[in-house]
Amino acid sequence: MATHFPRITVDPAICQGKPCIRGLRIPVSVVLVHLAAGKGAAQVLDEFPELEPEDIAESLRFAAALASSRTIAPAERRAC
Repeated sequence: MATHFPRITVDPAICQGKPCIRGLRIPVSVVLVHLAAGKGAAQVLDEFPELEPEDIAESLRFAAALASSRTIAPAERRAC
């Protein structure tokens, strides 16, 4: 699993320190939300011409690394 993400930057002066693509004001989370909504990489690249295909791939690797390094508690069940 990749642990080094050179295309993802964190700068407190940009997007309140959220992880962004190459110092651009495009948070990784925005890229992931678009992909999760069913848009393909080509559509995301069309919407954000500043992005490059490797930015999409690295966003996914970054999300995978975060997901594999944390434990998420299951939601509590409610009685019907």
